[in-house]
Amino acid sequence: MKILLAMDESAHSRAALDCVASMRWPLDVEIVVLSVASPMVVAHSLVDAGGLNYLRAAEEGNVHEHQELVSGVERELRERGHPTSGRVVSGDAREAIIEIARVEKVDLIVVGSHGRTGIDKLLVGSVASHVVTHAPCSVLVVKRPKPR
Repeated sequence: MKILLAMDESAHSRAALDCVASMRWPLDVEIVVLSVASPMVVAHSLVDAGGLNYLRAAEEGNVHEHQELVSGVERELRERGHPTSGRVVSGDAREAIIEIARVEKVDLIVVGSHGRTGIDKLLVGSVASHVVTHAPCSVLVVKRPKPR
């Protein structure tokens, strides 16, 4: 069995990690930890002003942060006895999760839900909703308990 755990820095992803780490999986499970670095958006004036080096450095820093996140999650899962592999890709998280699920031929995608509704969901979009709708396999959406 192969599981794709999509991670970002949010508490919602942490809830998804805790869920995956605490469950009993078949002995042959492999957990693919994925983090998606969003591409940097920059004004043409910054590029025209020689900001291309700044942009490259910022993108490298962004990817490095995602690599550190994936490494930490892998370490935590391995400490709990789960075999893992890690991936960091750049792009739109919604599409990247679906693409990696297809490429890796995963059986289950696990994502956290920010629980956005209304205008926030319309403006920002919902990664979890998109993944549930377009995934080539089953999807487990983990919701973080709301504070009381």
